[in-house]
Amino acid sequence: MALYLGLDSSTQSLSAVVLDITGDRRRMVHAESFQFDAVLPQYGTRHGVLPSPDPRVAQSSPLMWAEALDMMLARLARDIDVRQITAVCGSAQQHGSVYLNRQATEAIGALDASRPLVDQLHGIFSRSESPIWMDSSTSEECAEIAAAVGGDTELARRTGSRAFERFTGPQIRRFFKRSPHAYEATDRIHLVSSYLASLLAGRHASIDTGDGSGMNLMDLAAGEWWGEAVAATAPALSSKLPPVSVSWTLVGALAPYWQHRYGYPPARVIVWSGDNPCSLIGTGLVREGVIAVSMGTSDTVFGLMNEPRVHESGIGHVSGSPTGAFMGLTVFQNGSLARERVRESLGMSWADFSRALHETVPTSGGILLPWFEPEITPRVSAPGVRRFFASDDRRTTARALIESQQMAMCLHSSWMGVQVHTIHATGGASANREILQIMADVFGANVYQLEVTNSAALGAALRAAHADASADAHPVSWPDVVRGFVEPVASSLITPDAGRHALYDKWKAVYAACEAHALDGGAEPELALERFRRELSER
Repeated sequence: MALYLGLDSSTQSLSAVVLDITGDRRRMVHAESFQFDAVLPQYGTRHGVLPSPDPRVAQSSPLMWAEALDMMLARLARDIDVRQITAVCGSAQQHGSVYLNRQATEAIGALDASRPLVDQLHGIFSRSESPIWMDSSTSEECAEIAAAVGGDTELARRTGSRAFERFTGPQIRRFFKRSPHAYEATDRIHLVSSYLASLLAGRHASIDTGDGSGMNLMDLAAGEWWGEAVAATAPALSSKLPPVSVSWTLVGALAPYWQHRYGYPPARVIVWSGDNPCSLIGTGLVREGVIAVSMGTSDTVFGLMNEPRVHESGIGHVSGSPTGAFMGLTVFQNGSLARERVRESLGMSWADFSRALHETVPTSGGILLPWFEPEITPRVSAPGVRRFFASDDRRTTARALIESQQMAMCLHSSWMGVQVHTIHATGGASANREILQIMADVFGANVYQLEVTNSAALGAALRAAHADASADAHPVSWPDVVRGFVEPVASSLITPDAGRHALYDKWKAVYAACEAHALDGGAEPELALERFRRELSER
């Protein structure tokens, strides 16, 4: 029996998935998860984040992540036969960074199995708290890095993204500026992913291209650190960063600590990656043309790209993919948050909301821009709901919201240059088939519901299996790697209606005009509405 362990250290929790992939046998044998706040209350986190008087600052404890890792591997050793584990891989929240001093290398390499892991790590940090992806305190540093390399467009072209406050490069620069002595005492700067992989292997792990491309520091096409960005971020940074590697790189074997303390074998440790690249695998997106739309608190569109295409205005983000290609990602902050607020304002149950979508006709509700909170895509700093061409029927408000959200996703993910023919829908709202029908009609693509409990941990376990086979010179294609684990629900297929798709193709121009008018005072959208009506009358 060959078992593959996938771990996912997210903002709030740690999860594990164990797969049995032996010959033709392909099954999940174990899954487990726990919340940091619940099992490690001594760290004082709330939803995995340390309290801060500055709302822009978001940090967590690298000691907490280490103690959680120790706890999870102890639980697995209690619940399954861990002697059968062949390889381990992991996923972690992207952009978070961990700062180690010169004592760390020796400490990590000489862990004592008779003592808890966390007790041996207290003296290895040059910075006791780690900034995470929710931090928005680095606007000044973003501007400084961008200016030093030739502007946002050049930064996006080379690294896959304009400078974002949550990205690791700006976070490192802020640390250097505010705590220069602590920065100087820093020997190694890890991402959360490479830090946890280092603890498993007992040696410093590399950073894979998928997670490394979320730092504004990596040359996306070359798959290595971009010297200009590194130099613009902080002095001597190149000597503090781990190397970049492909995602099937072996870090080493599970350290003696894990073998002697819990009975694990010297299983292969595979370089970890970020949660988004691992979720790409965990949702089966291993060929171009298939995308996922995750509809949670925020909505996210992501998929595989054979080439690293970057939008000149910095919309979305391009990163490395565990397959060796690339992935595009676009985030819409006002996802289910907006759907819930509109539904509640209408006094509707979800059944009523779905009925309204079914009974109203396309475009009958006009356009509704649901920017209840500051929006990432398009970039909206001052929130506020905008409504254009509203009808008197309140049921059409539900349709206006869903149509507008789907058109925003379709328009603002087109920069990927991918001809979308299939969508895997995940997240809470994917249970609503009326919403999925509008999605299919707007994109002109088949939509399937995808039932995956933890796509990041699952993706990590599948990456472990892929890397293990590659290391033995028995490479397996990615479609074969994911086969049987991430198949969409065949009976859930929703096909686009050709007539409605043609209508939405024209309606998107009206939506775009409304958005441009709301954002920067573009031309009155009534002109676009008149063109839309004229084109319909001429059909």
